[in-house]
Amino acid sequence: MAFKLRKNSGTGSVGLDIDGAYMAAVSASGDRIDRAAATDLPRGLMADGEVADGDRLAEALRDFFKREDLPPNVHLGVSNQQIVVRQIELPRIDDRAEREAAVRFQASEAIAMPLDEAVLDHQIAGFERTDGVERMRVVVVAARRTMVSQLTDAVRAAGLRPQGIDLDAFALVRALAHGGEVGEQARVHCHLGGVVNLAVAVGEACVFTRSMSAPWEGGDAGAAATVLADEIGLSIDYYRGQPGALDVGEIVLSGPGAGEAALIAALGERIAIPSRVADPLPGLDSDGLPEADDPYRYTVAAGLALGAAA
Repeated sequence: MAFKLRKNSGTGSVGLDIDGAYMAAVSASGDRIDRAAATDLPRGLMADGEVADGDRLAEALRDFFKREDLPPNVHLGVSNQQIVVRQIELPRIDDRAEREAAVRFQASEAIAMPLDEAVLDHQIAGFERTDGVERMRVVVVAARRTMVSQLTDAVRAAGLRPQGIDLDAFALVRALAHGGEVGEQARVHCHLGGVVNLAVAVGEACVFTRSMSAPWEGGDAGAAATVLADEIGLSIDYYRGQPGALDVGEIVLSGPGAGEAALIAALGERIAIPSRVADPLPGLDSDGLPEADDPYRYTVAAGLALGAAA
């Protein structure tokens, strides 16, 4: 299936976040979460955000959706090392076919991945005028076709119907910006789940993202915080090298790991930029969440559901 950043998947679709440590599903309408469910994911099914055992993953998905009586149409999220996100600049091109051709041509130079082995999509991040010429900033996403196919094959084998695929980082930024004040400043989002998502966003636009394995597994809070601080620093350095980069105003922490007090305190000691722990579901009526469940499990799934309904 085609890789789409924000495909409208129609009614009855759920955002499905297969985190690796757990999976979460959210069905939303407007600003209300209608249904939500999450469950731990057995080890060995996913590895660093990629499918490691498609048969067992399909079985786990089948059991989860049957147990929770969830609709089969799903809007999937992905996050792993087989995804490349780059920002490029082009003259403003309003014709979609011409713009896609220009994006593909420039992406072949900006992305270190053979495009015949990838699925490609893009979003316009903004416009600016320089020397009387209007130019557009374009966020380009390329994903290994085999990685996407392994995920959709497992989902279909579970009896589900993939309606669209989005980046976890885009869904994260969408969820945390929903109903809130986004402002015109750069933020670094750090989502601490089974996979760590680092995303640099300006307002609601994600302009750079990278993912990594959870560094606290098998280590102490101080060592994990050092790894995270280094990765955050690298992400900020990369962003600052882009044309039109803004100052990074804050670091926003989310995900189940945001509840690890020792980790968050140690991270704060290593980063000079102000940081805060985000509301997991800002601007959303979360009465549909199961009682006593961790709401931070649902942030990315909610962002995927919002993208499906857009």
